[in-house]
Amino acid sequence: MTDGEDRSPEAPPGVDLEKPSAARIYDWYLGGTQNWAVDREFGRKIEQLWPHAKHGSRHNRQFMNRAVRAALDAGIRQFIDLGSGVPTVGNVHEVVRDHLPESEHASVVYVDFEAVAAAHARLILEREGATDWAALVQQDMRHPNAILNDPETQRLIDLDQPVCLLMIAVLHFVGPDDRPLDIIKAYTDRLRAGSWLALSHMTVPDDPEAAAGVLRFAEQYKSTANPVWLRPREEIASWFDGLDLLEPGVTHLTDWRPDFDADNLPPRDLAAKPFAWCGVAEKQA
Repeated sequence: MTDGEDRSPEAPPGVDLEKPSAARIYDWYLGGTQNWAVDREFGRKIEQLWPHAKHGSRHNRQFMNRAVRAALDAGIRQFIDLGSGVPTVGNVHEVVRDHLPESEHASVVYVDFEAVAAAHARLILEREGATDWAALVQQDMRHPNAILNDPETQRLIDLDQPVCLLMIAVLHFVGPDDRPLDIIKAYTDRLRAGSWLALSHMTVPDDPEAAAGVLRFAEQYKSTANPVWLRPREEIASWFDGLDLLEPGVTHLTDWRPDFDADNLPPRDLAAKPFAWCGVAEKQA
C-alpha cells in the first residue's frame, strides 16, 4: 500500500468526495493519506502527462522545510503559510514541533480558501492537539487585509515581531489580472523588519521536451478551480525587489541550502531543476 492507495481516512463532515481537490491531489503527490480515489485518479492522469509531478512536489516540500528550519534558526517564531492545503506530510507545524526544543514555542497560521482543505486542516490540528499554537484561516490569499485582520491570525501572530511569510507553490495559481506583486507587497508592507518571505513558483523549462510536459500539466489544471500560470525566472525574481535576498538567491528548489537525505528525497536529476524557482528574502528596516 503506497501513496495513500486503498486507505480510508476520516472525511470531515460536508466534504465532497466526488470531485478532485487540488489540496488532496498535492497530498497524494507527497505520499500523504488525506486523499481519496477521485484525487488519486486525477493525480495518476497528471503523472501520465508529466511524470515528474510527484518528484517536483516533494522537492518543493523539502525546500519549504529547509526554509522553515532556517527561519527558526534565525530566531523567527511566527509563520503564515498561504495556500497551505492539507497540513500533513512535513508541513509547517510538524517542522516547528520537530525542530524546536520543548522549552521554546512558535505559532503557525495556515491559510487556504478551499472548504475541503480547511475542513481537513482543522480536523488534523484538533487531532494532534495543536490548536493552541496553530490555526487555519479559510480565506483567499488574494485578500491580505482580511487574512492579517482575521481573529485567528490576531490571536497567534504579533505583527510587531518578525514573521516568516510562506508563499510556497501558490502564486502560480494567481493570474496576471490579480497582480501578484501587489499582493506580495500588501503582505510585506505590514510585516516588521526582520521578517522573511519564502516563495516558490513553477516555470517553463528551456528544454523543449521538458517544457512540453510542464505545459501539459498546466493545461490539465485548467479544468479545475485552480488554473496554473507559468512564469519566467526574471518575473519571479522581481517579486523580491526591495527585500534582501538570502543566499543562494533565486535558484532551483534542490539548490536552496540543500541538506540531502537519501531516504526521503527523490533524485536531484529527476525533478525540480528545470521546473521551478524559489527564494527567501528578509525585510530590512
